[in-house]
Amino acid sequence: MPPASASARIPVEERLFSLVLALLATDTGLTKAEILSTVQGYRQRYTATGSNVSLERQFERDKDDIRELGVPLETIEPPNDTGNNQNLRYRIPRGDYELPADISFSAEETTLLNLAAMVWREGSLSGQSRRAILKLRSLGVTSDEPVLGYAPRLRVREPAFDPLSAALEKKVVVRFGYLKPGEADARVRTVAPIALIQHQGRWMLHGEDKDAGGTRNFLLRRIVMPITTTTTRFTPFGPEATARAMAELDQIWDERTGLVEVEANSDAATRLSKRRGTTVSGDGTLQLHFSDINLFADELAGYGPEVLVLSPPELREAVRSRLIRTAADHG
Repeated sequence: MPPASASARIPVEERLFSLVLALLATDTGLTKAEILSTVQGYRQRYTATGSNVSLERQFERDKDDIRELGVPLETIEPPNDTGNNQNLRYRIPRGDYELPADISFSAEETTLLNLAAMVWREGSLSGQSRRAILKLRSLGVTSDEPVLGYAPRLRVREPAFDPLSAALEKKVVVRFGYLKPGEADARVRTVAPIALIQHQGRWMLHGEDKDAGGTRNFLLRRIVMPITTTTTRFTPFGPEATARAMAELDQIWDERTGLVEVEANSDAATRLSKRRGTTVSGDGTLQLHFSDINLFADELAGYGPEVLVLSPPELREAVRSRLIRTAADHG
């Protein structure tokens, strides 16, 4: 049986933070079993003599999420055991994650960074996380430098997350204003929540849209009004509904691709080349997967001249329109 603390809710930010800390602290890498049995957020649900299939799927999604954030996660295959996924080792090379040598900070900036590091140490790393690090050290994982000097750039949850989570537990219908891309005004949606899903680093609500008459996925960042909880209750949906939603999202991600050119040795080249499923051709172009064309266009436009979209035409036009609007807004 899993330990008694397995039922404790570990925030996803703390789980990802603990995972990054563990992978930074090792030079030789950690196996999946070592990660699942020691790192905060996994070990609470890990069983030494049973199936950990769902936990392994969680780890696979977490790997994609931290890569999406630009963290250089490496996979190392033992030379004498090729093809055995269970013996793959994972690590974050410290040299690739550290700041470039040509970046420096003033005394005031250094003070603020030290204060921020204290907040991470005292606020984000719980006592259980510290014990997990000690357990990793017992496996022979040591670090010459304090791993707390590394604070990953983690995306915080949107304000809608907590009220939606409460509605899920109470099994009550909710209402919220939802603003779709291209629309000037938000529309009020009435939804029976099925699950809160994190897919490719973004939180979304999978629920039954009472007005549209079917299940829909709602990106939490597009919820622009406070969540209103109704008194209408609904029959709980089974776990297969969540699994089906994840499978549909994965299918969309697999089917939609864009072809881009990136400037060599740029931030865009570093980050985009590490996205899940990215294919790099001989001439340096990247084939990238995406699930939401508007979100992807926002991301690509943020790289400015470092990225040139080649296809599909609708993605190219979406990025172009954003760059034109940005140029107009800035004169």
